[in-house]
Amino acid sequence: LEVGGGRLLALVGPSGAGKSTIAALIPRLYDVDRGAVELSGVDVRDLSFAALRGAVGVVTQDGHLFHDTIAANLRYAAPGASDAELADALRRARLGELFDALPDGLETVVGERGYRLSGGERQRLTIARLLLARPRVVILDEATAHLDSESEVAVQAALAEALEGRTAIVIAHRLSTVRAADEIVVVQ
Repeated sequence: LEVGGGRLLALVGPSGAGKSTIAALIPRLYDVDRGAVELSGVDVRDLSFAALRGAVGVVTQDGHLFHDTIAANLRYAAPGASDAELADALRRARLGELFDALPDGLETVVGERGYRLSGGERQRLTIARLLLARPRVVILDEATAHLDSESEVAVQAALAEALEGRTAIVIAHRLSTVRAADEIVVVQ
């Protein structure tokens, strides 16, 4: 399986077919038993974990947030980012209205796993983190699976910006999520 630079590959298939396992091989959550997983021709096993973390960004269906402020959750991806850069990432992730309405702004605590935010807001906050990290490869594992249609539209708009110019692997069951793919692979 090969994904060209700047291309969007969708992995589709039934639950349990191995789509998430395939995606987990890239950031080395698992290692291959045979063959190799390469980024730009380099076996990922020859890269440091820091290099992999900088090159690969992952957004899952329950994007992980820490019981901390919005700023701290965003700076996890870009420790040196200014408040203006954080605010810009929030706007690009389609969270500008929410951000403007928060009395504590960037210092708003999102709660354990982001429970104070809606599902769509949590997803867009993890996308804002991805925008700050600027990885070359992005993996979206069912990133819109639990969202209502209104939230999905906002998340899709944020994802379109986050994926621009990046190599991406998208795992999804919804046709709306894979429609923009350059290639669709069915895993059985």
